[in-house]
Amino acid sequence: MVGRLLLRGMIVGAFAGILIFAFAHSFGEPLVDWAIGFEEKTAQAAGEAPEPEIVSRTTQAGIGLFTGSIIFSTAIGGLFALVFSFVYGRISPLGARGTAALLAIAAFVAISLVPDLKYPANPPAVGNSDTIDARTELFFIMILASVIGMVVAVGFGRRLAARYGSWNGAIIAGIGYIVFVALIQYLLPAINEVPEQFSAVVLWRFRITSLGMHAILWALLGLVFGAWAERELPQVRSRGNAALRRA
Repeated sequence: MVGRLLLRGMIVGAFAGILIFAFAHSFGEPLVDWAIGFEEKTAQAAGEAPEPEIVSRTTQAGIGLFTGSIIFSTAIGGLFALVFSFVYGRISPLGARGTAALLAIAAFVAISLVPDLKYPANPPAVGNSDTIDARTELFFIMILASVIGMVVAVGFGRRLAARYGSWNGAIIAGIGYIVFVALIQYLLPAINEVPEQFSAVVLWRFRITSLGMHAILWALLGLVFGAWAERELPQVRSRGNAALRRA
């Protein structure tokens, strides 16, 4: 059973990767081209030699983007299916669709939205190459803290639900998660390496496009995978994991 769910998660993830490629190619790549042009003009104005192009823009925007989108989304789809198999029947009495939808929303918030609020995506020409390692470390620290906070909030919310009811427990746990991530974001250093002359419109559109790519992935996993998994687990609810283990 888990193996079939894993395969379905990877298939849905691969399909999401195709849509993400189409979305990024249509809306993100023109912004990348603008940013690269800005970087080249800035370098020329400063009398600096342009950096050698290791991989052509045609390859980057075509097969490179397509391959990266498919591999990443397929891997995330498989991981999503494994986590779904573990939490199904444990965190709520919801069926497959409801569980997948809640899991996708939680993953989008914890992995994509919250870290993006602190360290949003930037196009080329934004950022110092000397600080890329530090920026990457801080970004993954923010993701890890957000995921840990979400897991703790879910467990805390279940305990609160037994005492105060499901709705009140969820609200209290949600507030606790918000306070926790706000504290982490306050403690982590801010990074602002956007050149003064860089277009604010391009920067905003690039960041929205980046977040939209994540939204496509998690929406498809939550909706399509949930509907597909429901065919495999039509009647399993609170004892879902026991059935999965027996299979």
